[in-house]
Amino acid sequence: MRVLGMISGTSHDGIDIAVVDFEVDGDVLHARIAHSTSVPYAADLRQRLIEAMPPAPVGFDVVCELDTRIGQAFAAAASRAVEEAGAVDVVCTHGQTVFHWVECGRALGTLQIGQPAWIAEATGATVVSDVRSDDVAAGGHGAPLVPLLDVRMLAPLLEDGAVAAALNLGGIANLTVCRSAADPVAWDIGPANALIDAVVTDAPGAATYDRDGELGAAGAVDPALLTELLDSPYFGQPAPKSTGKELFNLDYVRAALERSGVDPSLPDLVATLTELSAVTVSQAVTQAGVEVLVASGGGVRNPVLMQRLGELLPGVRVTTSDALGVPSDHKEAIAFALIGWASVHGLPGNVPSCTGAAGPRVLGRINPASAPPPAIDAWPGTLVFER
Repeated sequence: MRVLGMISGTSHDGIDIAVVDFEVDGDVLHARIAHSTSVPYAADLRQRLIEAMPPAPVGFDVVCELDTRIGQAFAAAASRAVEEAGAVDVVCTHGQTVFHWVECGRALGTLQIGQPAWIAEATGATVVSDVRSDDVAAGGHGAPLVPLLDVRMLAPLLEDGAVAAALNLGGIANLTVCRSAADPVAWDIGPANALIDAVVTDAPGAATYDRDGELGAAGAVDPALLTELLDSPYFGQPAPKSTGKELFNLDYVRAALERSGVDPSLPDLVATLTELSAVTVSQAVTQAGVEVLVASGGGVRNPVLMQRLGELLPGVRVTTSDALGVPSDHKEAIAFALIGWASVHGLPGNVPSCTGAAGPRVLGRINPASAPPPAIDAWPGTLVFER
């Protein structure tokens, strides 16, 4: 079965795509990545999306407009992927998260937009969408969902008893920790690129992120500002937990600047925000007793962030998911392809020990294109990525 996974993450800069061929052979699920790419949002659509993100108040007219336009953008990207990689059986679309409702440490709702009907119309494939809500309804956070892939990707590293973890450095950093004799745990750590992107986008100029860590490398960390940025109750909350740009947005930075009484240059501000990401991630990794850390996401391309993680985690072997056969730039899209494969076969796609849900749940709404695929009674014991 060929599945196209699609996601626009908390950096909301475009659509990551992965086409994966899945084949079950006994107790082994073979996965071959046939195609992967990223498609940026059109500049006007991204700007419209940024203007509508929390804490901005919006009406249902804006929600309807963005739901349609993002759905059309996903449909166009899916069509292009099909042209380049060949027909697919299933598309699993995460869409674009625009709000994640958390109160008192509990997720009460989550909203991802990008109308899937446009994707179904454009591709003629079965479409799986709205993949987080089932976990939230079962008492979970609906996040992170990448542990479905992480626990299988990390399995070879656990054979000698090591504690291994998968780190995603997207807009928000999340961590999946696996021990050979225990259920995996996962949670959102805090900002990875979200605050850096926010201040760069807000500054004069056309840049929307710190390309190659150039701004962070040119600046110096402001200790007073870093102290204020670290002063959030979220960092001390126990897992499972989830967060997003409802908390970690430009207003979060502005409030910290006001409390600290400093006025740093843009390079110093970016350097401080990069240090915030490095410190919070390293603290989480250290507290979890991680020995092997497998990183992925856009933050992997920030040499300042990666260097600081190495310095703050001297006893941890840090590598990237590329070494395990999973492209670090597109790991989340691959994870959602795996979720789509599971959903159309009636298999659970969440990991309850990671999200806090009451139990395993089949995820998403399914728009079938034709007859459903044959049922599979249980998850295969091993996932193998074919090179």
